[in-house]
Amino acid sequence: MVLGTSSGAGKSLMTAALCRVLKRRGETPLPFKGQNMSLNAWVDQAGGEMAYSQALQAWAAGLEPHHSMNPVLLKPRGDHTSEVIHLGRSVGTARAEHYYRDWFRPGWAAIRTGLDELRQRHPGGRLVLEGAGSPVEVNLQPRDLTNLRLAQYLRARCLLVADIERGGVFAQLVGTLALLRPVERPLIRGILINRFRGRRELFDEGRRWLEQHTGVPVLGVMPWLEELFPPEDSLDLLERRGRKQGAELTIAVLRLPSMSNFSDLDPLEAEPTVQLEWIRPGEPLGRPDAVMQFEAFEFHGGPGGPEGGGVVARSRGAGGGPAR
Repeated sequence: MVLGTSSGAGKSLMTAALCRVLKRRGETPLPFKGQNMSLNAWVDQAGGEMAYSQALQAWAAGLEPHHSMNPVLLKPRGDHTSEVIHLGRSVGTARAEHYYRDWFRPGWAAIRTGLDELRQRHPGGRLVLEGAGSPVEVNLQPRDLTNLRLAQYLRARCLLVADIERGGVFAQLVGTLALLRPVERPLIRGILINRFRGRRELFDEGRRWLEQHTGVPVLGVMPWLEELFPPEDSLDLLERRGRKQGAELTIAVLRLPSMSNFSDLDPLEAEPTVQLEWIRPGEPLGRPDAVMQFEAFEFHGGPGGPEGGGVVARSRGAGGGPAR
């Protein structure tokens, strides 16, 4: 299981990487995230909805994505409620303050069913699990569905990933390990330092310090990657501020409070001649070549229908006023 010291530490990418490594070694890796919260969704061939990040991990493993890889998906609506997807189908709406009261037992049942279904579909496969957020949110630990409860249930060997780019990596790791319960501490078998810039040998002293003070081996220092990978939620858009030297076309994208399936814009992000400018409400629009509004709408074609994105493009001449 890949755990992280925080959201955005790199769990999804590290899980995908492990799936690809195991695939190359001749194994059948089975990506699995018990519960995910994301508006970037994928619909499998059976019509079941799942988080796009688990679909990406399935492709890394050489498998067709299936909703059993993400049996609980929460899709925020922006008003302290979320649509609840169990095993690919919409089963209701949950308010944040009542989620664990109303949905904990059904969620755990869906996770166990998803595990059984995934292993039945791929006998002999190896589960590669991804956690969610931090595993030591002390106010949530008793009802945490997808981190250490699942790790204990499966007796998983856990890797703890920390993002050094954000700073405070030693406090992240030592603090996380200190907050684990005694029964949980032995589950952590290794540490991964993610998003390291520069020469990795410069971190050798820090690596030794971590191993001495935690007793957990540092299994790798992963480099910073410039490649774009689909984010799980709009928080990841905060880091998309790089300028492209050869951009010939500028497209402004209005960053509305709730954006659904904005991963559809990733082909434009990956195009070297196109620069996307993510504009928050109230920020100057500037003079882009086009303006795109990407918003969520509900699909009423049946249970578990996907949410899609609506795109509106306008030509240059929108003026320099603030985005509204």
